[in-house]
Amino acid sequence: MGAGKSTIGRQLSNSLKLPFKDSDHEIVARTGASIPLIFEIEGEEGFRKRETTMLAELSALDGVILATGGGAVLKPENRQMLSSRGVVIYLYATLDQLFQRTSKDRNRPLLQTENPRARLEEIMAERDPIYRDLADLVIHTDDRSVRSVVKEIVVRLQNLDKFRGA
Repeated sequence: MGAGKSTIGRQLSNSLKLPFKDSDHEIVARTGASIPLIFEIEGEEGFRKRETTMLAELSALDGVILATGGGAVLKPENRQMLSSRGVVIYLYATLDQLFQRTSKDRNRPLLQTENPRARLEEIMAERDPIYRDLADLVIHTDDRSVRSVVKEIVVRLQNLDKFRGA
C-alpha cells in the first residue's frame, strides 16, 4: 500500500517490453465503481472476492507485469496463484515512507480511520512477513527514484532462474 507498485510496474513493463496490468485498476474498469465504493457496498470481503477472481484471470496471462493491490497476499489461494505463475517482487518501503505517500490519498479505504498511521502500522505488521515469505525478490524503495528501482529489478531478474525459465 503506497510502495509504488503501479508506477514501478508501468515503468518495468516499458523496460522489459511486456504488457502491464494492475488488478485494482481492472476491477474499477470492469465494475465501473471505485474501490472505496466497492468497500462501502460490499465490505472488504466482497472486494477481496473480486480481487481473487481478477488475480486468477490476470496471473494466467503469459509475459505480463502485474501489480496487485497490497492486500492481495492475505488469501492463501492468491499467494499460491502468484507464486506458481510468475516472479513475485516485494517493493518494500518503511512505515514513514508509506505514511508520507498515502496520507493524502482518499482512495485507500483501509486508511480512512481516526489514526491512519496506526492502521498502516497494523497492516504492515500483518503483511510484511507474508510478502517476505512469498517474494522471489525484495526491493527497497525508500528515497529512490522510479528509474533506480526499475534498473535494480531488471538486473536482479536477469540473475533469477525462475525469471529466465531455468
